[in-house]
Amino acid sequence: MIFLVKGKKLSIEIPNELQERIMISEVLTDGRQESCRKCLTKTIESNTLRQLLQARELQESAPSSKAPDQFHESQAPMSLPPSYSQAETNESSSVPHWAIYAVCISGVLGLVVIASVVYLLVSRRKKDNTVNPWATGLSGQLRKAFVTGVPSLGRAELEAACENFSNVIGTVSDSALYKGTLSSGVEIAVASSPVKSAKEWSDRSEEQFRNKISELSKVNHKNFMNLLGYCTCDAPFTRMMVFEYAPCGSLFEHLHVREAEHLDWPTRLRIIMGVTYCLEHMNQLDPPVTPRTLNSSSIYLTEDYAAKFSDTEFWKDDDADASAPTRSAGQDSIVYKFGILLLEVISGRLPFSEDHGLLVLWASSYLDGKRPIGSMADPVLRASSPVPEEDLAALCDVVRLCINREAAKRPSMGEVAGLMKGAVRLSPEQTTPRNNPLWWAELEIMSTAST
Repeated sequence: MIFLVKGKKLSIEIPNELQERIMISEVLTDGRQESCRKCLTKTIESNTLRQLLQARELQESAPSSKAPDQFHESQAPMSLPPSYSQAETNESSSVPHWAIYAVCISGVLGLVVIASVVYLLVSRRKKDNTVNPWATGLSGQLRKAFVTGVPSLGRAELEAACENFSNVIGTVSDSALYKGTLSSGVEIAVASSPVKSAKEWSDRSEEQFRNKISELSKVNHKNFMNLLGYCTCDAPFTRMMVFEYAPCGSLFEHLHVREAEHLDWPTRLRIIMGVTYCLEHMNQLDPPVTPRTLNSSSIYLTEDYAAKFSDTEFWKDDDADASAPTRSAGQDSIVYKFGILLLEVISGRLPFSEDHGLLVLWASSYLDGKRPIGSMADPVLRASSPVPEEDLAALCDVVRLCINREAAKRPSMGEVAGLMKGAVRLSPEQTTPRNNPLWWAELEIMSTAST
């Protein structure tokens, strides 16, 4: 309450806040609390707004020389009545605790879901970018161990296993093949590039070498000499590929070397069908894997004389148009070479010799029906037991299609496999090695690479 003296008169001025509290007490005494609360809120809001407008007008109309105490008095912050702050507190406290807990739990669950989705997307992307060798046929333990790629091996380990690379078991145009024995007694085959200097090894050569490793790692078939690892070293310069080993030599040796054990007719059929299933599998990969070479020297035999087709050459002719829709020159060439291999297995003759010339020309008279087809079989086979002519006739039908002079009229490798399955009724299980040392070789390679 403020007492003002104007002249001889005394006047009493009641502040606005006091007037408001008097109003509240009067309303409460009348017992109309609920409606008064609404009136109170409106009154407070209107008074507050009126005070703000008055302060604004005073600020704009006041001269710049206004005293500091007057300026601060007009700009002093206004405090809300206690009843207004209490109303806000009561309103916020009216929110139930379970609603707060529900909001918190929902937020946590949302974060967990978002994190899980991000993790799955990142994991899937990493999985798509990794090389997955041996997509089929391996045990679960080894498949997990090699899921990130083919293991890289040290030159020292391979040099010790191959006895300083002294045991040569084969040669091709661009590599030599050595036999090696790991510390566990498991035998391996090591293909080594003849290049001995980094100056002779171009970036293109390195790219082809890496592509070869990636390609072979995807094959994995029981009738294939599967890739176990590789070796790169700059001093001394080394580029090597490590394969599983087949101990009974090559098909070439058993067909053409007198000292080697000769193969009977059922064994020859089992070998050729093993190669057929392997080539069919390679043709079904995405993209298809087409070997550069197919002959009796590239087929090795296990202890039970099952076929192990090998692709140990370092280079591959990849200048052909990769955008060709279905067929390529390499596929047509493999089909033709398969026909020649069939003739070689049937007749026991070399694909070419100075005495008899080309095997295709020699066999043409039998294939055309000018000579009895039974006389076409290997004399070694005829000396032991006659070869069923129905088998010969069915295989010769396949040969005619494979060696057609017009490449476009030759069947695909998939079609050849279908024809062979009808001619030689052997299942894939009957053509696979019974005692396969691949598992132990992979296990030893894995332990060697990790040390």
